[in-house]
Amino acid sequence: MTTISIIGSGNMATAIGTRAATHGHTVELMSRNIATAQALAEKIGHGATVGTYGARPAGDIVVLAVLYQAAVDVVTHYGDALAGKTLVDITNPFNADGIGVVTTPGNSVAQQIAAVAPDGAHVVKAFNTIFGGVIAEDKPVDLFFAGDGAEAKAQVAAFLESLGMRPRDAGGLEMTHALEWAGILLVGVARNGAGFDIALGAGAV
Repeated sequence: MTTISIIGSGNMATAIGTRAATHGHTVELMSRNIATAQALAEKIGHGATVGTYGARPAGDIVVLAVLYQAAVDVVTHYGDALAGKTLVDITNPFNADGIGVVTTPGNSVAQQIAAVAPDGAHVVKAFNTIFGGVIAEDKPVDLFFAGDGAEAKAQVAAFLESLGMRPRDAGGLEMTHALEWAGILLVGVARNGAGFDIALGAGAV
């Protein structure tokens, strides 16, 4: 297994970090709030560490577990420290009512991140179509992803498989806006009777 760096220390950082550590990865947490990151590292256990916010992440895969409003600024702040890294965008740019997204086709959050990312970095959107509680259950579920760079996508797919998930490739970076709408679809189904312990699937019939 390998080191996975997570920028952020909220609920999704907790869910992804815990599942990654449970499945043998070393987790590095990076947050503006060092105390919160340290507390989360202790909660995750399994040798989880705390890195310096803004410094070069230890992991080749860097999960951006921040709110969509901050994602572009975070990548800009890190700058060349992210060169050569695979950046995993987990954000959902929901509008205030949670019934639509604030992005437009060709301008997803993932595409905005790619526009400011340093040379050699690739952006893959993943984890935005699954609830943190479902990740924490550690069950085999489908996980949709899309992004640029065949090698980066293969790297993310292998990571997802290592977590006991079934990676479902949705296409290139242009498909990341569709994944943002898929996040809305999931929330809509959950709110209208299915509950928040469900997951989208793409199995054969």
